[in-house]
Amino acid sequence: MLKVGIVGYRGYSGAELVRILSRHSGVMPVLLEHREQAETPAIRNHKGPQRLECTAQVIRDQQLAVVFLGTPPEASMELAPVMLEAGARVVDLSGAFRLRTPENYHRWYKEFHTQPELLAEAAYGLPEFCRERIPSARLVSNPGCYPTAANLAIRPLIEAGVVDRAAGIVCDAKSGVSGAGRKPTLKNTFCEVTENFSAYSILKHRHVPEVLQISGLEEREFSFTAQLLPIDRGILETIYFRANGPQSAEELIHIYEARYAKEPFVRLYHPGHMPDLRGVARTNFCDIGVTLDAATGRAVVVAAIDNLVKGAAGQAVQNMNLMLGFPETEGLL
Repeated sequence: MLKVGIVGYRGYSGAELVRILSRHSGVMPVLLEHREQAETPAIRNHKGPQRLECTAQVIRDQQLAVVFLGTPPEASMELAPVMLEAGARVVDLSGAFRLRTPENYHRWYKEFHTQPELLAEAAYGLPEFCRERIPSARLVSNPGCYPTAANLAIRPLIEAGVVDRAAGIVCDAKSGVSGAGRKPTLKNTFCEVTENFSAYSILKHRHVPEVLQISGLEEREFSFTAQLLPIDRGILETIYFRANGPQSAEELIHIYEARYAKEPFVRLYHPGHMPDLRGVARTNFCDIGVTLDAATGRAVVVAAIDNLVKGAAGQAVQNMNLMLGFPETEGLL
C-alpha cells in the first residue's frame, strides 16, 4: 500500500480525509503534525493512523506518494514547495493555488501570493471538467465547495448555449457552518448560528472567480450570494437564469445527461423533483434538479453537495485516485 500524508488532520476537511482514506484499499494515511505542540489523542490506547512530524525528511523517509494540505492558504504556500521538493505530490484543499494569476489572487484574497510559479503550475482539481491535467500533475488545487456545486450545475448549460447570458445568472447558495472551518470566530459560535440565517461576503466572495474561470462566464453575468445555515454540513445552491431555446425541463435534463453520462458522482433528478441536503450527506455526489417555465423562459437549477466531501475531502481523494492510477471511485462508493 502507498503511504499518503495529511497535514491539518484536526480540521473538519482533514478529519473527513482520515475517515475516507482509512477505508481506501490502496493507501495508508499518515498524519503529519505541523504545529509546534502536538495534541495527545483524547482516546486512551489510541490506535489510529501513524502520527509524524511534518518535515521534508519525514516525507522522504516515509516515501509519501501524496500529501494532502488541509491548511489555510498562507500555510499551504509555505508547505507545498517543501513537500514537492521532498518528492511527494500535493493535493491542496485551501484556496492558495486555485486562481491563475497572483493579481487575481490578491484581488479576491486580499493577500500577496508568495509562490507565483506554483500558482501557474497547479492543476485545478474539478475532475468532471479538468480531468486531463490531473493524472500527471505534481500539484492539484482542490476546488472550493461553492464553486464545485455551481460549476457542475452551470457549465453544461453554458457549453450548450442555452443560457441567455445577457439576462444574467443568479446563484443563491447556502452552506452549513463547517464550511467556515474549525477555527472559532464570533460568527460561527452556537449562539450566533442557531435559529438564525444570514448572508455574507456579498458581491466579494472569494469563490466567485473559480466559478468564472471554469464556467466561462464574465463577472457582470454572474451574481453570487453565500448564506449560512444553522446546520453542520451541506451546500444547496438555487440558480436562476433565462433559458435560450429549450421549452421544457426535460430538454435541459438531456443536456446534463449527455455531459455527465460517464461521471460517477453526478446524479440527475427527474423534472419536478429537486435534491436536498439529506440526500448527499457524507457522500461524494453532486445532485442536480432543474425546472423550466416555457411561457416566460425562467429556469431554475438546484445543486446539492456535502461541503466536506464532494466540496473538500472526497473530491481530494477523487483527485488522488486519478494521480495514483486507482479507480476514480475507490474509497468513495
